[in-house]
Amino acid sequence: MRHQRSWQGWVLVGPALLVTLVLFAAPMVMVILTSLYRRTGGTTDRTLSLDNYVRLATDSTIHQALLNSLEVVGLTVFFSTLVAYPLAYIIAFRVPTQWQALVLLLTVVPFWTSYVVRSYSWLLVLAKNGVINQTLQGAGLIGDPITLANTRFATVLAFVHFFVMVSTLTIYASLRQIPRNLPLAARDLGASPWHVFTRITLPLSLPGVTVGAFLTFVLAIGDYITPQIVGGGNELLLPQLLMLQVSRRGDFPLAAAMALVLLVIVAAVYLVSAKNLTLERKR
Repeated sequence: MRHQRSWQGWVLVGPALLVTLVLFAAPMVMVILTSLYRRTGGTTDRTLSLDNYVRLATDSTIHQALLNSLEVVGLTVFFSTLVAYPLAYIIAFRVPTQWQALVLLLTVVPFWTSYVVRSYSWLLVLAKNGVINQTLQGAGLIGDPITLANTRFATVLAFVHFFVMVSTLTIYASLRQIPRNLPLAARDLGASPWHVFTRITLPLSLPGVTVGAFLTFVLAIGDYITPQIVGGGNELLLPQLLMLQVSRRGDFPLAAAMALVLLVIVAAVYLVSAKNLTLERKR
């Protein structure tokens, strides 16, 4: 009987295990192996070495690209959360329950637009002859157009617009799980609205904030399109540097090593996020 149950279990788990091995484990092993090769003289030397990782640790250009990526993504996470929390709070506690689904739907509608189209739309808005500069010049607030496009500001602004809805949804879901009797009980006991928010609502909603911040980080850290289109490629981020290794130099081993560095960074952020979520559940 035990042997039969074991066989049935493998039958049920087998397809999912096979898909995981073929679509995840095998490609990951290939990327790791490729990162240990070397690109020399226009050919790939398949002798295993750590030369690519040594270069990652010593090349100042790669260091600067990684630092730029972390700074841009950090700003994106901060401002996305700063915008998403009030929006989620208003939807959860100020919008009537029967209208919340519709408001959330309208909030998510921009995600249905092509990502590339949205990037070019921001480029048109921020360009020197774009909507913002024309409006400011028409109002007499500025004389010459100001530079907004092809800057870090443009990249962060576009990122925040793209990913703020992710944080909004996760924070909203966390806020909706807070028992309504807790804030009411606190107010009955004399707590001010500020104390209710800082001691009940905010702590209980932090898991949603953490999840939204992590998802935003994951989506932004590997993004190539937005910095290239809206940022104009003036500030080199690690995904752009990775693409340069593939498209111009054909250095797949170094590109694989960069991809693994991004993966390690994401894994480290996940571990920190998971730890915070565990702490929140214990409170």
